[in-house]
Formats: sequence, structure tokens, C-alpha cells
Amino acid sequence: MRVISKAFENEGQIPKKYTCEGFGLNPPLQILDIPQKARSLVLLSWDSDVPLSAGTNGNWDHWIVFNINPNLCEIKEGVEPDGVHGITTSNTHEYVAPCPPDREHRYFFKIYAIDILLNLTEQATRKEVENAIKNHIIDEAQIIGKYCKAVNK
Repeated sequence: MRVISKAFENEGQIPKKYTCEGFGLNPPLQILDIPQKARSLVLLSWDSDVPLSAGTNGNWDHWIVFNINPNLCEIKEGVEPDGVHGITTSNTHEYVAPCPPDREHRYFFKIYAIDILLNLTEQATRKEVENAIKNHIIDEAQIIGKYCKAVNK
């Protein structure tokens, strides 16, 4: 399985329009080679470069969606995929645009193909989703984008 984006390459720069300095749109993602045995997909996106002073153990969850139809092969720009939307660190159920406070950060967009539908509510956190899928992962793929806010001079 693979995940790619028309907006940025793996380890490349996330364009401004997908950030807090732009329109805050979610970037387009294509999901390729989804295993036929998958019953659902899970999308998790997070920033693991958050300063510890933020009180989040160095992580900030930007997007949590599970029970996505495994026939979905594209998430369009600015369009939330159908599925159950978990709760992000920003206390929202929608995509949260990158907005690093201090330096360039890495943003992980990870897709899991799993063999079940999750019995979780939309209050589920990334940690709860990760625990629930632990023994049900058929395949996984990720793309990493980088972003650094403009510095006022």
C-alpha cells in the first residue's frame, strides 16, 4: 500500500495553502494498492516535533478518521473523508492545518488498512485508535510533509 499527494512529495514542503498561514485546507491524498482483505481504512495525521512545553508529550494530532470505506482511493483537497472523525489535540473533529510555533516541523499522514470496523466514538483519540487497531493491521503507508511558518522580521 502507498499514500502520495499531488501537493507535496514525501519529506517535501507542505504548500502554504494547507497551513494556518494559508487556507487551512487538507491536502489531497491518494491511497494506492489497498489490500482486498481490508474492511476499513484509518487516517491519522500528527506533528511529532511539538515543543515539550506545549504539554502534549511532543505530539499534536491534526487529523483522526477511522471506519473509512476501503474502496476510497482519493481524499480530495479540502474535503473531509467519510468515516468517523476522532478528536484532535485542537479539540476538533476536522483537519487541523500545520502551524508550528518555533521551527520546521514534520507532519505525518498515515493510512492503515485494517480487518475490522472500529467500535469507537467520535471522541476517540489517536492513542485509542492506535490501541484498537494494534492486532488488526493488514498494511500501512505514510507520507511526511514539512512546514515552517514565516518568521516576522
